[in-house]
Parts: sequence; structure tokens; C-alpha cells
Amino acid sequence: MNIVPEINTQRLAIKLKPSAEKMVKRGHPWVFENSIVKQSIQGNAGDLAIIYDNKKNTIIAIGLYDPYSPIRIKLIQFKKAAQINNEWFSDRIQSAYNLRKELLETKTNSYRLVFGENDQMPGFIADVYDSVLVIKLYSHIWFPYINWIIPHLIKQTGCETVVIRLSRSLQTTGETYNLKDGQVVFGSLENEVIVFEEHGVLFSANVIKGHKTGYFLDHRHNRKKVGDLSNGKTILDVFSYAGGFSVHALAGGATEVVSLDISKQALEMAKHNASLNKHLGRHSIIAADAFDGLQTLIKKKKKFDVVVIDPPSFAKRESEIAKAKNSYARLARLGVQLVNKNGILVLASCSSRVKAEDFFNICDENISGFGKKIDVLEKTFHDIDHPITFEEGAYLKCVYYKIK
Repeated sequence: MNIVPEINTQRLAIKLKPSAEKMVKRGHPWVFENSIVKQSIQGNAGDLAIIYDNKKNTIIAIGLYDPYSPIRIKLIQFKKAAQINNEWFSDRIQSAYNLRKELLETKTNSYRLVFGENDQMPGFIADVYDSVLVIKLYSHIWFPYINWIIPHLIKQTGCETVVIRLSRSLQTTGETYNLKDGQVVFGSLENEVIVFEEHGVLFSANVIKGHKTGYFLDHRHNRKKVGDLSNGKTILDVFSYAGGFSVHALAGGATEVVSLDISKQALEMAKHNASLNKHLGRHSIIAADAFDGLQTLIKKKKKFDVVVIDPPSFAKRESEIAKAKNSYARLARLGVQLVNKNGILVLASCSSRVKAEDFFNICDENISGFGKKIDVLEKTFHDIDHPITFEEGAYLKCVYYKIK
């Protein structure tokens, strides 16, 4: 399968600063530009970077060279040498699939098969929606290998269609070999909106124009959990986006669900997703800034049995961490005022720069500061198809409070 023309790669011999070498030996997948002390030749995107031990001169890792990124080498093979060939990618994708088998035994046909660094393929995401595979590339390093990788992904998943999505930086920097964002590179696509199943609940994803690959799969287990808590209850879903929590709540027997989001377009998607499933509950939407919307509901003295607050990442940069923590504190204080007695407040964060321990402490302190007694029912992290293999790869955390 020739998605791109054949691209010749070369091998680079690399030596690192002692501190960076130590990190690589621990299995960290990134080598920054300023960590390289010796490089045999100038590298191109996707060249094999062979990293040698400074003292013993033995191979300690192999990565792919990225001249467009401060993370200059993205590591794919640790501790021992290997031939990075067609067979290597076949084994890697098989291993990734095996990790997700348990999920695929449920009534679910949407999952992340390749999760970047955490599956030893940095900057490479592969999501499945029913029979459509969506690949999102964040780095030029994958172009020399894409002709090998895609057939293995098709064989492993049985998908009939493959769509390529390209990150913004990829589209504006360097060669993309005539590949365009949203291009169908295998099979055909009659409708860019794909209906898929998540623990027996139906959703839709626009695989051509939707955010990321079309949907956020990482909160699947939390959405199911909220659905299981919803029978006969009233639910508020804040930052609802396409209604993930709302739809599971309706399918779980909620009597009333309110979806609150700033995007009218996302709320229309939430209504559409709800309509794909049988339910008897009332579903209403509020198009508003989340902080303003919560304040308005408090003024109206509205209360709900379950309140879910799942904001987007508040800290994309180091400089935004303090502001993000402040926002999480505000949301905890607003959310707790909207929960019925013995109701449940669900708070989540997807900011990798805000550590889980800090997030949970912020939530605890701000709810307790309102004079509310709480039971922490559960803390959850990543679903099975979003494994974590290094500290910076962890971003998702969620906590369930019973408000007494």
C-alpha cells in the first residue's frame, strides 16, 4: 500500500548528556535538542536515531529524528537493539491490540488502538469508530513508515475505511507528501458522521472535521459510571460538548438531563446523540459560559441529583498552571451548591500539567470550605485503551463525591 512515495531514511549515531541518558535508561520517550552532545550526521524527519551509552558504547535506545520539534528524538525502542522494519510495526500493533482486548469484549466498537508514546509510537494516534479507522499524526517522523503501518492497522482492526488527520503544526511545517487533513486513504466514506457504540450507548463522530479524531474516547468508563448512577435522577452535565455524560445518563434512566456548554454546535451534537438512543427522560440544553451558567443556576436555586463538571484542559503551558488551579477551585465551589442532599458531584481534569494529587486536594478543600460533609466514593484515571507509561503522559483524573 503506497500512501506516500518511498522515503529513504538514514541512521544517526547519538550520544547524550549524562542526565538525559539516565532518563532514557529509565524508559522516558523524549530526547530534547539541548540534550544531544554528539550526532554523527545531520538528520531528516524519520531518520533512525541510535542512542549509545557514553561509557560502554552499547545501544540503549532507538528513536525517530524530528528536526521540526524541540523534542528532537522520539524514542520507540528501549534497552536493546532491534530492526525497525515492517515486522517490528506488526508486533507493536499486535501488542497494542492485546492490551485492549478486555474492552472489546464489551458492547463497544470505538477505541484507541495506538496512544502515541504510551504504545511506543510517539505523535501517532489511531482511533477506531465502528469500521472506520482514524489516524492522527502529530509529527513528520511517521511519513517514511506509514506505508508499512496502515496495512497492519487494517489487518488488526478489520476496518474498511482509513482517514488521515494531520495536526495544525504538521500542515504548516515541512513536507506532507500531498496528504491532506481529513483525506480518505483506504476504502470509501459515504458519510463523514459515523455512528458507533460505547458500552451499548450510541454516539456519532465526524471523522473528517471533528475535534482530534472526531470524539473524546478517554472518558468512556466515567460516562458509563454516570449512566449507571442515573436511574430516576436529575443530572447536570457541564462542559457537555457532544453530550457524552448526558447521553449515558438518559440511556441509564435519568428523568431530566441538562447539558451546558458554550458551543451551540456542540449542543446540537448532544441533542443528536441523545436522539440515537431510546430514553424517557427530558433533555434540555443551555448555551453559556460554564462559570456564568453555573452562577445563573445557583441564583435560580436549581439542584440536581448528579452534577458532572468536565472542563477542557486549562493548562496547556507551564505559565497557565496557577490560573488552572484557580479555575478548578471555582468549579468545585460552584458545583457543590447545585447538588441535592445525598447527591453526587463528579469533577474531572484533563490538564497533564496539574498533577492528580493537586487536583484532588483543590477539590477536597473547596468543597469542604463550603461547610459540606463529603464522602469520596471513587477516584478514576485513564480507561484501558489510554494506557500510561511515563509521568507526562498522565492527564486524566476524575473524582466522585457524595455530598451529605
